[in-house]
Amino acid sequence: MKANPSRYVVTQDTRGSDLEILPILPLRNNVVFPASVVPVNVGRARSIRLIEDLLQQNRGVVGVVSQRDATVDDPDIEDLYDIGTVARMVKVVRLAPSNYSVVFHCLSRVHLASKVGFEPYLRAKVRRISEDLERNAELDAIGVRLRDNTRELVKIAPWLEKEMKGILDTVRETGALADLIASNLALEGVDVVDKQTVLHTVNVKERALRVLDLVNKHLDALRAKHEKEQELARVKEEISSMVVGEGKNQRELILRQQMKSIREELGETDDDSVDALRDRIRESMLPEEAMKIAKKQLSRLSGMQQQSAEYNVTRTYIEWLADLPWGKVTTDRLEPADVRRCLDEDHFGLEKVKKRIVEYIAVRKLRADKKGPILCFIGPPGVGKTSLGQSIARSMGRRYHRIALGGVRDEAEIRGHRRTYVGALPGRIIQGMKKVGVKNPVFVLDEIDKLGVDMMGDPSSALLEVLDPAQNNTFQDHYIDTPFDLSQVTFLATANNADTIPAPLWDRLETIEVPGYTRAEKKSIARDFLAPKSLASHGLTSDRLTFEDSGFETIIESYTREAGVRGLDREIGSVCRHVAMRLAEGENVRLTCNSEFAQIVLGPPRYTPELAERSSAPGVATGLAWTPSGGDILFIEASQMPGHGEIVITGNLKVVMKESAVAAMSFVRSHATQLGLDPEFLKTIDLHLHVPKGGTPKDGPSAGVTMYSAVASLLLSCSVRKDVAMTGEISLRGAVLPVGGIKEKLLAAHRAGIKEVLLPSRNEKDLEDVPKDVLENMRVHLIKRVDEVLPIVLEAPPPPAV
Repeated sequence: MKANPSRYVVTQDTRGSDLEILPILPLRNNVVFPASVVPVNVGRARSIRLIEDLLQQNRGVVGVVSQRDATVDDPDIEDLYDIGTVARMVKVVRLAPSNYSVVFHCLSRVHLASKVGFEPYLRAKVRRISEDLERNAELDAIGVRLRDNTRELVKIAPWLEKEMKGILDTVRETGALADLIASNLALEGVDVVDKQTVLHTVNVKERALRVLDLVNKHLDALRAKHEKEQELARVKEEISSMVVGEGKNQRELILRQQMKSIREELGETDDDSVDALRDRIRESMLPEEAMKIAKKQLSRLSGMQQQSAEYNVTRTYIEWLADLPWGKVTTDRLEPADVRRCLDEDHFGLEKVKKRIVEYIAVRKLRADKKGPILCFIGPPGVGKTSLGQSIARSMGRRYHRIALGGVRDEAEIRGHRRTYVGALPGRIIQGMKKVGVKNPVFVLDEIDKLGVDMMGDPSSALLEVLDPAQNNTFQDHYIDTPFDLSQVTFLATANNADTIPAPLWDRLETIEVPGYTRAEKKSIARDFLAPKSLASHGLTSDRLTFEDSGFETIIESYTREAGVRGLDREIGSVCRHVAMRLAEGENVRLTCNSEFAQIVLGPPRYTPELAERSSAPGVATGLAWTPSGGDILFIEASQMPGHGEIVITGNLKVVMKESAVAAMSFVRSHATQLGLDPEFLKTIDLHLHVPKGGTPKDGPSAGVTMYSAVASLLLSCSVRKDVAMTGEISLRGAVLPVGGIKEKLLAAHRAGIKEVLLPSRNEKDLEDVPKDVLENMRVHLIKRVDEVLPIVLEAPPPPAV
């Protein structure tokens, strides 16, 4: 058991000096000792600022202190040990713009009393620890033993000779000798904790005995290893002498025996032997049926020649059986409070989604069988569906694995190949179980709506058994060919479009909609999550680059048009890369990303507000559409020309949307008198109805109200208001029928700056899912009939020409 350096905190004031303020250089994976001269590579931002500041001020004294945890990139004083070393800079070599090699002459131990500041680098009040230099016979005797044992260690470990020779020949004071030996003891098993324990030991006698114990422990280990190597050489020589004069077969047998003897002497197990496989099968806790199969295959394997092709096939199969987690599980932490905390740490907003996940965990905590529904997160790209699965796994204390299903068209990807095929392997489910190594991980089936079907089978049908809690306890992969229990796996799924998920598979899923983000939510996510992550990933700190809200707003409105934040993350990364490039070129940059700076870095705006694309001419109406990537604004245009009643519909429209256009035209013609039109108006004109963005296929009935408004606006010569958008299906009798995707459509309207929206009255219940800040910024009209539309959306007619 290793000593804990915190036990040796120095509290003596009588032997120390007064308090002084020193800059502190955190040291990772190393410890420096008094009286030593050591080179240190400096590459972290705060450490570089410290070195550059000392060079400018012509000061070279610094406190060098080791970190408790080497994985902390930006340590504070509580992340450091409380005993370090005062060192003077001897030489500084600049290796790169962000990397220095500094040679330190270490002077004495120092005790960290308290922190003074953290910017621009760590500074602390310290007290130097003076050392008792008195010598006596007992200390000298310990020093002699330490020197002699270290010399013997150097003989067995010759790579230590270069560092140790000068120390053992010249250093006479026992305390300094112990420090320098500990500093240069480069042996396997001697880590930072061992060396820091020596540094914490102020008493010279205790320190020397501690280093002597460290040297003796490794000396005994190296002696035993050296003796074993000598014995192995003797055995090899004896066996080699037996080989002379033997035939080829006898020679091969003896060489194999020689290899086995050498491995046994080294304590290495022969993983290639049938006995080793049999031991692995015995330890893997196979169920009775699988154990029978494994024993049968082991019996066949023991009678095969290793050169045969069947040998490798059988051996690989047995190894898969041995490596699967038949009985290994992790302990669940099914605490709703922990789940809520993890979700809040990793995701902003999404309150309804988080609430449903917490309910899901609470039910699993109360149920003894730990079974629950298969949750499927449905929403546009970039809103955090996959990372929700990671947060759930972290909060439950389970291992996490993601299975990408996008583009999978082969049923064998799920169920595996039969062993009769060359290169056969288990399916992705069993492969994932082997990778995580436990029976109860969290599996995320990513992009489940992108599964395909071809001549190789239907992978979605293979998932039916996987995702059925009543059946998956006996899931049978074609390669393993024996039931495997998946009932303890927490399956989660993600999708962008529910329409492409097959109905039987959809029936096994409980869907949770993950909506897109509003502009305010995007700005909060960028400020609290994306910007700090991007700064860290590009090697920057907040003093080098600061983001203002105006910068975020410009990036959101002018350079991204999405429901999620993936594009926003990329654009913030572009700004960080620009600053990182200037910093790497040697420029001392301290910049603020406001609206002007964002436009300089990212170039001309890629998107203009949707309302800016509108003209006030009659015949143009704004509709709302749903897409797998979230809601969108849809402009519908109508135009007339002299003709004979022909109606043209364009814009890459599919059947249902074309039928909506025909229904809108029919309603206008049947109600021409009520609209103040000539009932025979179509005899002298042709009408053209067009939906822009013809490269994008469009379908669905929800544009019926918008098409009616565009045609009526054209024929009445009244413009549709620019700040009004609408959605809804119409019937020939004038009823406005409900449509889907209300939340996504209203979010799109909010992003576009729409102030008023017309919705079918039967969609009123869907407004509960819309964020409150969106509803507060727009007025929603609930309409039952088409007759209610025109008074709301049309502008006042222009005054007659005089």
